[in-house]
Amino acid sequence: MSYPPYSTLALQPAGEQVLAVRLDRPEVLNALDTQMAREICDLWARFAAEPGEIRCVVLTGTGDRAFCAGGDLKERDAMSDAAWRAQHEIFERAFVALAECPLPVIAAVNGDAFGGGLEIALCCDFVYSVPEARFAQSELRLGIMPGGMGTQNLPRAVGERRAKELILTARAFGAAEAASWGLVNRICERAALLEEALGCARAIAANAPLAVRQAKKSIHYGLQMDLLTGYRYEIEAYNRLVGTEDRLEGVRAFNEKRKPVFRGR
Repeated sequence: MSYPPYSTLALQPAGEQVLAVRLDRPEVLNALDTQMAREICDLWARFAAEPGEIRCVVLTGTGDRAFCAGGDLKERDAMSDAAWRAQHEIFERAFVALAECPLPVIAAVNGDAFGGGLEIALCCDFVYSVPEARFAQSELRLGIMPGGMGTQNLPRAVGERRAKELILTARAFGAAEAASWGLVNRICERAALLEEALGCARAIAANAPLAVRQAKKSIHYGLQMDLLTGYRYEIEAYNRLVGTEDRLEGVRAFNEKRKPVFRGR
């Protein structure tokens, strides 16, 4: 699969089936501006429509200081109300495109993730982090509030009461706290962060890709339903896999005591 020459994202293949994507504006701590939002929309739309051989993505930031410092406030300085809302609509599409990506996306948080940066991480399927990373939903200090699914994803990650405390105080918290609350899955030393995230991505990519996507979708949407409705949704997702070549290959390989070769069909 070919990609356009993005100016705010750096793409690095990690084998045929895994792609590392970097938020690549280190001079401003990878802050989210209009161009980055447009490019995030474009890239994740491509993953949704035609992923090619890519089966899992790792999202990280360039540099050692920040994963993403949030919205670019220099770009927003002196914006009119209309311009702010128009820009934010582009941001909204970027967050939705990431959250709705059918491929699994692992956030490898290499530094601070504040405001929209934390929201980007929360839109990923799960999070690995360096020990020194700091997190915050800091928007209330600016006279606004989280607008990239933060009031929805943070409570789902850490619980309603803790999310209220973190959002309403706008206080920063560390990776150890984030891990103890379930927001961060694994804390990795900086030198090992990307490789550990890529190792997990390769393990995911080794599984049947259609089954991976159906399982992700079932978890994502099922949690928004009551238990039995979610279970019915799960069975609908399950039954779509019964007639696939990958299901036949998986069972055949098990019985032949060999590693399956999944084709995504």
